[in-house]
Amino acid sequence: MSAPVRFALAGFGAWGKLHAQSIAGNPDTKIVAITAPSEASRIEAQSLYPEAQIFADAVEMIAQIDFDILDIVTPSYTHREIAVAAMSRGKHVLLEKPMAITLEDCKAIVAAAREYGVHLAVGHELRLSSQWGEIKKIIERGTIGDPQYVLVELLRKPYRLGASGWRYDQSRVGSWVLEEPIHFFDLARWYLEGSGDPVELYAYGNSRDPSRPELFDNFSAMFKYANGSYAVVSQTLAAFEHHQTVKVSGTKGALWAGWSGALDRTLEPSYFLKVFDGENLEEVKIEKHSGEVFELREEIAQCVEMVRTGKAPIATGQDGLWSAGLCLVAEESIRQKQPLPVGELLKF
Repeated sequence: MSAPVRFALAGFGAWGKLHAQSIAGNPDTKIVAITAPSEASRIEAQSLYPEAQIFADAVEMIAQIDFDILDIVTPSYTHREIAVAAMSRGKHVLLEKPMAITLEDCKAIVAAAREYGVHLAVGHELRLSSQWGEIKKIIERGTIGDPQYVLVELLRKPYRLGASGWRYDQSRVGSWVLEEPIHFFDLARWYLEGSGDPVELYAYGNSRDPSRPELFDNFSAMFKYANGSYAVVSQTLAAFEHHQTVKVSGTKGALWAGWSGALDRTLEPSYFLKVFDGENLEEVKIEKHSGEVFELREEIAQCVEMVRTGKAPIATGQDGLWSAGLCLVAEESIRQKQPLPVGELLKF
C-alpha cells in the first residue's frame, strides 16, 4: 500500500475550506499543514484538522514543513511568491486560477516549474467535469464534426467579497474577468484545440456601479482562429443564482448543455447535455453529479496520480498562462475599444 500523498494547503477561506474537505476525504492523501489568514480561521483549521500544523504565513510553512504538493487557494495577487517558494524546494503545486494577475507573474510561475523540474497543475477543474468534460470527449469522437463555434455563458449573482474584501479591490483581484470568465476562456480554447491557437480577441464590458467602473458586472468577449472558427465568452454578475450554458456547433452537428443551481457550490444542481449528430438528437445521461464541488474532488485525485506517477495534469501551467492571458487581453481590448492580437503576447 502506497504512503499517502502529503498536502500542504495555503489558504483557508470559503473555497480553501472546500479544498481541505476534498483532500481530507481522499483516502490517498494527508493534510500535513495549513495556512489560514486570520486567528479565527487558524483556530477553526486546527479544530477541524488536528493532525495538521497551522501557520499564519505560507512562505514560512513552505520553509518548515515537509510535504509532497502545495495546494494554493490564496488571493490571486499572492500566487507568484508562494508558488515559486514551493517549487524552489522541489515541491509540486496545485494552483488555483487565475495563476496570477499579470502576464509577467504567470510566465514567472511557469518558468519556475520548468527550472525546478516539478509539476504545476492549474485549477481549471471544469475540465474534469462529468458534463463539461464529456463535451470534449464528444468533440474528440467527431460526433459533431470539426467545431466552428463555441459559446460559454454565465448568468449569476454578484461575487462574494472575499477575505478583507479583496475581490472588490482591483489592486488585489486584478480583474473580475480573471475570476470566473477565466474558466470559460479555458473551456472554449480546450474545445477548439483542433483549430490551433487564437489569433484575435475583441471584448466589451460595463458596470452598474459608477464607483468601480473597472470591475465589469457584464462582460463579453469574442476570439477567433486563423481557420475561421471562433468562440464567445459572456458573463453577467448583475443577476441571480448560478446558471451556465455551453453551445458548440460543428461541421456535422451541434450540442447544448446547461447547469443551474441556487449557488455555484450547490450539491443538488440541475443539468443537461443534448447532442445532435446531424441526423439524430440525443440527451446524454450524466452519470455523476456536475458542479465545482464534485470536480474539485476529481482534481485532488488527479494530483495524487500526478505526484505518484508523474502523469501530467489535465490543465498545465501553459494552459493557465493562456487562460489568464486571454482575460488580460480582453481587459485591454475593452480599454482600447478595439480588437487585439493575442498570439504574440502569450508566446513563451
